[in-house]
Amino acid sequence: MAHAITPRSENFAQWYQDVIKEADLAENSSVRGCMIIKPWGFAIWELVQKALDGMIKETGHENVYFPLLIPLRFLEKEAAHVEGFAKECAVVTHYRLETNSEGKLVPSPDAILQEPLIIRPTSETIIGEAMASWVQSYKDLPILINQWCNVMRWEMRPRLFLRTSEFLWQEGHTAHATSEEAQIETLKMLDVYDDLARSYLAIPVIKGEKTENERFPGAVHTYTIEAMMQDGKALQAGTSHFLGQNFSKAYNIRFTNKDQQQDFAWTTSWGVTTRLIGALIMTHSDDEGLVLPPRIAPHQVVIIPVIKKDDSPEDMVAFCTKIRDDLKTLHWNDQPLRVHVDVKPSSSQDKFWTAVKKGVPIRIEVGKREMDAGLLSVSKRTGPSKERVSIPIQELSSFIQDTLSQIQETLLEKASTFCNTNTITVSSLEALRDVFSKDETHSLPFVKIHYHPSADQDTSVQETLKALKISVRCIPLDNTGQDGICLFTQKSTSQEVLVARAY
Repeated sequence: MAHAITPRSENFAQWYQDVIKEADLAENSSVRGCMIIKPWGFAIWELVQKALDGMIKETGHENVYFPLLIPLRFLEKEAAHVEGFAKECAVVTHYRLETNSEGKLVPSPDAILQEPLIIRPTSETIIGEAMASWVQSYKDLPILINQWCNVMRWEMRPRLFLRTSEFLWQEGHTAHATSEEAQIETLKMLDVYDDLARSYLAIPVIKGEKTENERFPGAVHTYTIEAMMQDGKALQAGTSHFLGQNFSKAYNIRFTNKDQQQDFAWTTSWGVTTRLIGALIMTHSDDEGLVLPPRIAPHQVVIIPVIKKDDSPEDMVAFCTKIRDDLKTLHWNDQPLRVHVDVKPSSSQDKFWTAVKKGVPIRIEVGKREMDAGLLSVSKRTGPSKERVSIPIQELSSFIQDTLSQIQETLLEKASTFCNTNTITVSSLEALRDVFSKDETHSLPFVKIHYHPSADQDTSVQETLKALKISVRCIPLDNTGQDGICLFTQKSTSQEVLVARAY
């Protein structure tokens, strides 16, 4: 049996769910909006986490951990922040259960918390409260910290990896003595996310600044990396926020500067989430299942013993194990090769399709003929599924290393070409309407337009965007700066933005 995946062209949303199911990445839990990340999916996240954690530490940050529960009063101190998250918060109001007259467990009416606690939607408030006690002098700055944790944001329309009520992420938080230092930090971390997306996930992203309507609640500037999925929709893959002095004033993060004057710290925050796995799926995968860039593939090579009726299973497994052990002594991209021998009690055909659907970059099939001849049957995930080449066993090591590099590079090149080809410019509202008049079954482009800043506050403009089911994704950092006419307000502006349908 091959596979049961809906073609992308037939139903992209169902295809996405099918890929997750067939690759055994995750499933919905008994808690609405929350997911169970299964071993293969979590192994991918661990590799992403390991890569990013190293990059974060290389830039001078240290890992910490803060409480899951945040006092309500902390959120109330920064008005824009609490307003931005109020509708997404999960609230803890009791600290004990009791059995009622019907024998059911219920919150005890005698155990009501004096102050409700919020399950963290993000940690700016509780970290700001702590920083206030850590900082007295400019000598205490900068503070450069990061935490890996889970957060909760109540989600009305959950979708595995893309939008779940609980998700995993890292959130960096820093405090600085000057505005310039904080802004440099904000853009530095945006570059780290860009590097992670391109170098590890093979996802080309567009770096940009969010417009006022799309900023993080309480931020002065929000920067983003936007990725194009195969259906043409945008996915916000990471954000970095310059918070100015908004949070330091709210939480009294004060210090004595070099001039012996009291000043408020300048802060930043930045984060990426398990949404990156959703981005990975929708950027590279095909109608046969998941496709993984080798740098974040839990198994870069899988060896499949093809055991027939008269073969010796012990000899076959021993031969495959020797190949695995030899390959694991090699390094690719400064890491030992991740090689797996599939010895499950299922047919070689089932093992073949399991490896395909899980996105393993390279498959090696070994039968008695291959053992006797010293020629191994090798195939790669990015080629036709049944296309194989015969490689002499003594040439296998160099072939595997070269092929992994080729797969990694090809995936980025293919995704970059797709994004560039499907990014267009329009200069009239009629043309914009025409582009987005197609239904959801069509792949839609990113569209670059001139957009005057005042359009963000124009109700009719926002209603037009909503009617077209599009949003302003970002102001690209590589803007040309050329003057043009805003499609909506007809005002002259040099500001160009990307608009798109989005997840």
